Amino acid sequence: MLAKPASPRFPAPPELTPGGEGDGREDPVILAVPQAGAEDELPAPPEFGTSGQPYTTTLEDLAKADPQRRAGKIFFKDRGETFVCSGALIDRGLILTAAHCVAQFGARRFFDNWRFVPGYRNGSAPYGEWKTQTAFVPKSYHDGTAFCTTAGVTCENDVAILVAEPKGGDYPGQRVGWFGYGTNGFGFTPLGQTLVAQLGYPTSLNRGQRMIRTDSQGGVDGSLADNTIIGSLQTGGSSGGPWIINFGDAASLSEGLKRGSRANRNVIIGVTSWGYVGTGAGIKQQGAAPLTSQNLGVLVKDACKKVPRACS
Repeated sequence: MLAKPASPRFPAPPELTPGGEGDGREDPVILAVPQAGAEDELPAPPEFGTSGQPYTTTLEDLAKADPQRRAGKIFFKDRGETFVCSGALIDRGLILTAAHCVAQFGARRFFDNWRFVPGYRNGSAPYGEWKTQTAFVPKSYHDGTAFCTTAGVTCENDVAILVAEPKGGDYPGQRVGWFGYGTNGFGFTPLGQTLVAQLGYPTSLNRGQRMIRTDSQGGVDGSLADNTIIGSLQTGGSSGGPWIINFGDAASLSEGLKRGSRANRNVIIGVTSWGYVGTGAGIKQQGAAPLTSQNLGVLVKDACKKVPRACS
């Protein structure tokens, strides 16, 4: 069922950090496509789930288009095995993803060898493959003290930052641009409702080789650590993918028409964190931890302090 309307609780007033445009310069690379696994705790395939929450999931085959190219696929290693997630740039060298794509909840252990491929498509990397130099997750996620309604799954702060290594002095955001992001309920109505475009590379759709987009109304569920819940067909591999409000280019206005509130374009207000595993019709819902000044805000400050050139 749809998440019950709630008045979300945030530590500070809503905040917006704007995005930026890249120069579109390509650096094409053909990648070897590994037999990559996908993280657990996400839905298996089978449009309308038993939750009754409507959505539209489609092939977003526009990997070279802007702003789609600001998102991409993440490859990483855990004890030598390759896994995949999704992510998106939020500054010229900062990649936003899910914490469970970076570290194991409560184990004080990071994964390694993250590689980010903006605009990934069928084994090709039109803007290159970018190694990472460091990673940041909330301390409470790392040590297992974060509030979760299901430990390590539906948590209050399943968000992380990867910092890309520059190539020739450039960061990936200087090529493809980066999304803005909103914290503390930016882009939500007073009852905790929002409408998002979710981007990701779920392994059960086009074998994770093409970008997938889902459009759905989301609502904050206070019984699930204030996570935002949407309807979605996406599956494992979509974790860390951005949830974006006002996605795409704005139409020009005429005849005295005015825009609504929070009309800023291409603003991330969450990343895919979890979903329901099952077969048949299935529940078809996914969740995202709230982005706040106390989780994402702190991570960005720490990342920019350690690697100032990665930030604009």
